[in-house]
Amino acid sequence: MTTHPSAAEKGAGPLLRAWREQRRISQLELALRADSSARHISFVETGRSRPSEEMVLRLAEHLDVPVRERNALLLAAGYAPRYPETPLDDPALGALREGIERLIGGYEPYPALVVDALYNVVAANRGVMTLVDGVGEALLEPPLNAMRLALHPQGLAPRIRNLRAWRGHLLEQMERQIALHRSEPLRALYEEVAAYPVPDADPADEPSEPVPYFALPLRIEHGGRTLSFVSSISTFNTPMDVTVAELAIETLLPADPATAKYLQASLP
Repeated sequence: MTTHPSAAEKGAGPLLRAWREQRRISQLELALRADSSARHISFVETGRSRPSEEMVLRLAEHLDVPVRERNALLLAAGYAPRYPETPLDDPALGALREGIERLIGGYEPYPALVVDALYNVVAANRGVMTLVDGVGEALLEPPLNAMRLALHPQGLAPRIRNLRAWRGHLLEQMERQIALHRSEPLRALYEEVAAYPVPDADPADEPSEPVPYFALPLRIEHGGRTLSFVSSISTFNTPMDVTVAELAIETLLPADPATAKYLQASLP
């Protein structure tokens, strides 16, 4: 992920101001949260005062700045990055990888996968692999990308019965992530998948009677029947590593008894 170079070259002040404005927090409110003063916050943002390393981290915490961008703030302020970025295949993360595999394996027969900040799939259980059966081979080549897989015409899109609603949900999710992380690679991915053609809605794909779902379902055809899922996303609490901070675990839970019964029968 990248940070705007022009802002970084001017120091941490413009970056902190941009994060504060994005969070819609006044200088006074931020000062109260960070046990500082509005005057000091103003001086930091304009470059009249150089914040201490502790102050940079404190302000970043209260502004909910992502871990990767906290490193960028520290660099802009003249300090060394605080958070490492350990490759997921590093031995140091062996326990994490094992825990992830156990977690998503425990969700079977329901689909579960783990993605990074660019929605590249880093782990998936057998439930996911069952759903992607029949997808174009090019989309299954590493790195497998969850957004391309869902929205590409040769991916799952032709089988998603409420594609327009689900597509809108996924694009809104990406927009929120772009606003949070300011990632140019993520923006490029968004522009790519948003440009995929969307077929006209088929009236037959709409339920004949209203279904009381408690969340927007993913309705997808598989094996000649329509399965319904609701998505749940989990992240790690208080991560101290950039790689770990950007991982997300997504589970697809059955939205109706028929889907649950079908999955339980299809995956021994």
